[in-house]
Amino acid sequence: MNITDRIHWYGQSAIKIETGELVLWFDPYKIPDGEDKADYIFITHSHFDHLSFEDIEKIVTSKTHFFAPYDCIPKLADAGYKKFTSVEPGTKDEIKNDILVETVPMYNINKTTYHPRGNKWVGYILTIEGLKIYHAGDTERIPEMKEINCDIAFLPLGQTYTMDSVEDAAKAALDTGAKTAIPFHYGLYEGKKEDADRFKELLEGKMDVVIL
Repeated sequence: MNITDRIHWYGQSAIKIETGELVLWFDPYKIPDGEDKADYIFITHSHFDHLSFEDIEKIVTSKTHFFAPYDCIPKLADAGYKKFTSVEPGTKDEIKNDILVETVPMYNINKTTYHPRGNKWVGYILTIEGLKIYHAGDTERIPEMKEINCDIAFLPLGQTYTMDSVEDAAKAALDTGAKTAIPFHYGLYEGKKEDADRFKELLEGKMDVVIL
């Protein structure tokens, strides 16, 4: 089964990836009851729609391990969780099944009130089954994207808190060298479905776009 068939989007930046033996979650938010339990949860930053304890409770077990920026760690500890790795841009680690975890910068250049670079919040690049999968988090198009060179890129389409435009999101996808782009972070607090259609149109003939 193609890995894109094992990727599920729940709105905002909430993504689940099934690797066969492991279930990986990113920024769980507004997920339904009865979902697969998490082996690992990756948090990009501490905003309520990315670090949501109501949703974490639905998928956490005593074995779940968290990766999260430094400002999330005290909140996880206060909630009673004990297995976590504190990350900032440039962190590298390896987890079960030879999955490599790398963190990259996630910030706004123009809308700095929302996601300042100084907060050291992160996007993630996971190498799974030989594929590099980039979860950008809530970011604008930033220069560091040109150094990523991934196979699959999740990119935000909202133009209030993340990208400045759908065109910027498409350019960001090209920056990363991705073979497949998957838009997210639209349709709830910012952005609309038509933005995803426009994103796909802009990248037609340049890379595959999968709209989940």
